[in-house]
Amino acid sequence: MRRIMVLNAKGGSGKTTLATNLASYFASQQHNVTLVDYDPQASSLAWLNERSSARQPITGIAGYKGKSVRANRQTDIVILDAPAAIHGAQLSALVRKAETILIPVLPSPIDMRAANNFIQEIKKCAPVAQKKAKIALVANRCRSVTNISAELEVFLSKQKTPFLTTLRDSQNYVRAADKGIGIFELAPAASAIDREQWLPIVKWLKSKRSQA
Repeated sequence: MRRIMVLNAKGGSGKTTLATNLASYFASQQHNVTLVDYDPQASSLAWLNERSSARQPITGIAGYKGKSVRANRQTDIVILDAPAAIHGAQLSALVRKAETILIPVLPSPIDMRAANNFIQEIKKCAPVAQKKAKIALVANRCRSVTNISAELEVFLSKQKTPFLTTLRDSQNYVRAADKGIGIFELAPAASAIDREQWLPIVKWLKSKRSQA
């Protein structure tokens, strides 16, 4: 059973967008997917409530309620949507729940400063330090030909951590979220650019480099 977490202590970094799109991608590939929402706002579960029964099913679990989270034995992929503002012992405990961690970062000075501190903190967590969990970075909600987006890419490329891709600020994500689907479930012609930007994430997740 593969466990992939989307994590960043900074709120509003797009964790739920990545988590729901990961869940929908693997579901569209005929995997048995469970989506665990650890954020009390329950945005991932709200997205799942909008999902049509005609789509490939995804099981939702309210991890924020503090109960033991156990996916059924048939589950292939578990996607964990982590809460914001988590540090110290809580962060270490959460990191132990996954073998692969994606960290989305937004193009703003505040987000980059917060990300710099958070990346250093998570690298010190035992599972990451002991290579029992692998981390990678994603530039999120970027607009082309803007100085701050270029600065974010340079910043992430210097972190000595895999920097996978840059995802654009696209209305496709809004449209998909409204329907409880993901980029890979939108019409291919309308989502071609976004699908292409996602391919490095998919490729890394399928590689041994992303697994402990």
